[in-house]
Amino acid sequence: MAAAVEHGGALARAVAEYGGEPADWIDLSTGINPNPAPLPDLPAKVWSRLPDEDLFERASDAAAAFYGAADGIRPLPVAGTQSVIQLLPFLFDGDVAIMGPTYEEYRARFQRAGRAVDIISGTDEISDRHRLVILVNPNNPDGRVMPRAAVLELADRLAVRGGHLVVDEAFADLYPEHSVAGFAGTRPNLIVFRSFGKFFGLAGLRLGFVLAAPAISSAMRDGQGPWAVSGPALELASLVLRDHALRIRIEGAIRQRHVALCAVLEEAGLKITGGTPLFVLVDDDRAQALHSHLCRHRILTRKFHYAPRWLRIGLCRNGDEESRLRAALAQYSEPV
Repeated sequence: MAAAVEHGGALARAVAEYGGEPADWIDLSTGINPNPAPLPDLPAKVWSRLPDEDLFERASDAAAAFYGAADGIRPLPVAGTQSVIQLLPFLFDGDVAIMGPTYEEYRARFQRAGRAVDIISGTDEISDRHRLVILVNPNNPDGRVMPRAAVLELADRLAVRGGHLVVDEAFADLYPEHSVAGFAGTRPNLIVFRSFGKFFGLAGLRLGFVLAAPAISSAMRDGQGPWAVSGPALELASLVLRDHALRIRIEGAIRQRHVALCAVLEEAGLKITGGTPLFVLVDDDRAQALHSHLCRHRILTRKFHYAPRWLRIGLCRNGDEESRLRAALAQYSEPV
């Protein structure tokens, strides 16, 4: 059995190890907007009925407009993109190449299915035996971005020999110029995953969308089984994704908090080596000790077993949390 994959957001584990109550902690270990979108009023029937096809279609229509889907391509609502990552080994055969290091669940799921997986650092390492390529764009955790033209060129290169390209755009809401969501399905071998919860700060809904050719979407829907996405999640998505003013406000707030976080880290002398507007990546030879120090101050960050110099740090909710982070950093091995 493969070892469990580490994830951010393991606050209960940190509380058990370092003490305090969950409310005492600032969780900076994820790449989720810490200021969630306001919840609209939902009709009572979406809580009491199984999610009918009309809810599914409305959420799909809203996602098509929001993500710029091509004509005739209907985004598939899924129970978080994790739910379809787990299906990939059963939908595609052949060897797999994953642009890494990246979100570890891709590697883990294929290896658990007994599949050959190569972690590659560049597209020049993709060989003819790779029938499926996984690209997280922008990447988690280092924020690496592959320009749209290069992604489409890669998809076309794979198509010549019957290969497929999965592009995970979980953090692409603030990178519309690089998104290939509008090309998914029109290139039959291009599949795009989008996250709802990260940008809108509603990860607890467990909602995402797949943009792909109809045959692939149908196979993924069938693989999830009936009623995989809850009625409240579908209804909420159909309302929130249509609210353009809300999107602009959220984007502005995220960028403001990102600038403030970078200022705190730079003031502490930490080297920012990558990231996205929703998180930054710090490279420091004291990263593991700094993680523990911040935990003792009830601040949770994300460390990496495969890169012990790295810390991923998500956004603070407000200036008070940034002040707590600043004070904690100032107390670490004067000066940090």
